[in-house]
Amino acid sequence: MRVTPVTLREARSFVAQHHRHHEMPQGGLFGIAASAGDVVQGVVIVGLPVARKLRDGFTAEVTRLCVWPVCPIVHDAAHPKRECSHDACSMLYAAAWRAAKALGYRRLVTYTLATEPGTSLRAAGWRCLGEAGGGSWSRASRPRVDTHPLQLKLRWEA
Repeated sequence: MRVTPVTLREARSFVAQHHRHHEMPQGGLFGIAASAGDVVQGVVIVGLPVARKLRDGFTAEVTRLCVWPVCPIVHDAAHPKRECSHDACSMLYAAAWRAAKALGYRRLVTYTLATEPGTSLRAAGWRCLGEAGGGSWSRASRPRVDTHPLQLKLRWEA
């Protein structure tokens, strides 16, 4: 498996097809793919921070990381070349930080559900900063339909 370039449109399409609990993000700064041969196994999308207080011009955010298939692999006729992608997450997190640094960013953050272990983030050298919200974005003055998990999140930093 190796890191390969991917357009934001391709990365967003991959997320729309394979992410287990989020839709594709609205935009982004750049995307990176992890590929086995010519087959994309996963993508990471880096954008500006969703939280306004983190938008200092030097902070970026991993807005989506999506890897497919999840091990154990089941080969089928539609995807005979797919390999197990168990190292792709940490590879993509590390590549995202290298790329963000090369673009001049000083900080890269991301969020996981509190129920997720963060093993790939730790393997890529990230550290957990602690709890960071969760819940609904809907307010009486600005009602929204929640399509994302509402449970507690953890903030991570490269």
